[in-house]
Amino acid sequence: MAASHPSSLVSDHNSSDSGLQIHLHPLVLLTVSDLITRHTLRQRKGPIVGALLGQHNGRDMTLEHAFECQVIDGDQGHVLLHQDWFQTRLMQYKDVHKEPALELVGWFTATPSTGPEIQHVPIHQQIIQNYNETAVLLAFHPSEALAEAGKGGKLPLTIYESIYESTRGNEKSRRNGTDADQSMDVDGQEAPLDLKFRELTYSIETGEAEMIGVDFVARGGGNATNVDTSTKQKGKGQASQAPVTEGDSKVANSQQEAKAMNDASLLSPEDEELITSLTARANAVKMLHTRIQVLKAYLSHLPPSYLTSAAEANGKTTTEPTTSSQVETNHVILRSIQALINRLPILIPADGTTFNHESLAEKSDVALVSLLGDITKSTKEMREMGKKFDIVNSARQRKRGGSRYGQAYAEMDDLAEEQMAPMG
Repeated sequence: MAASHPSSLVSDHNSSDSGLQIHLHPLVLLTVSDLITRHTLRQRKGPIVGALLGQHNGRDMTLEHAFECQVIDGDQGHVLLHQDWFQTRLMQYKDVHKEPALELVGWFTATPSTGPEIQHVPIHQQIIQNYNETAVLLAFHPSEALAEAGKGGKLPLTIYESIYESTRGNEKSRRNGTDADQSMDVDGQEAPLDLKFRELTYSIETGEAEMIGVDFVARGGGNATNVDTSTKQKGKGQASQAPVTEGDSKVANSQQEAKAMNDASLLSPEDEELITSLTARANAVKMLHTRIQVLKAYLSHLPPSYLTSAAEANGKTTTEPTTSSQVETNHVILRSIQALINRLPILIPADGTTFNHESLAEKSDVALVSLLGDITKSTKEMREMGKKFDIVNSARQRKRGGSRYGQAYAEMDDLAEEQMAPMG
């Protein structure tokens, strides 16, 4: 696969030069993915454009909400935001989100993996000139979304901030091998400034309400099914055009039986929820196994001085030449790995026999409490049945006779029936 060159609109400056800290919320990701999915499935024409709402305090910016925007064609053929529509919708969102107060902090669109293109500049200039001069651009990369779907890598998006750079100075610095700040223009003329996009680092930040929503969406996505209505529409059209014959009725009956069997084979909501939960756990185990393999590969490529061998344990030192396959030593990563190893004894008990005995004792206590509850419930049901039997028996006796003579007559009648029974 050929390496993709960055867009000419992407700045060469390092992202660490900007002190802007971006905190991205999952609700924005859900809105963007939903909009792109509907735009693709409905085969809509035109660009995907939306606004980002959040808070901007100093060099910290949060992206908390997003909504789709209506666009129009400008005078020069460029795509722009519908000014009146966008102003009204923005005020509606601000009225809803007053505590904490949210403002327009940027916009989002779909771009190639190389970065923004020239058709994205007019909308960005419209936003920074009319609403927020520090607005950011969230660029979603559909091509990377398909590539990273099964790998579990980073999110297929990039966040940019806009800066103005001198194109002439950058060209001179590249040609002369000097910095852009050291290049000077002749005749006291300032170099023209062009709009550039500089990539920013971001972190995912979420709240409890968003975590519940994301979990609900994930469960719904796992249980979603695709319904094909083409067969039903085709059947209706054929029935209206031709009379139903005996062969057609047999085919229809067989189709109905097959449909009934398919409906019977569908899983219940509880089974679907169980399958979704097990799938999520299986994916988590796969991800854990992948990360462990990455750590093992990193440790195996460390210099020999960082690896403990049997010779070093006996006090012997071995000197081996450094090979090209060895990686650069990062002490921060090594300390993190050591801290993780130190926490393993807390998760895995040292004395397995004692742990199993305690687990069995707790399991027995839980089973005993459950059995005691079942016995109590059965006893209560037996008492209720005894009360009902006593009520029915009393009513039967009152029906046979309300007085002593009536009861005696009923007993004599029963005795006569018993004597006549053998004769019959």
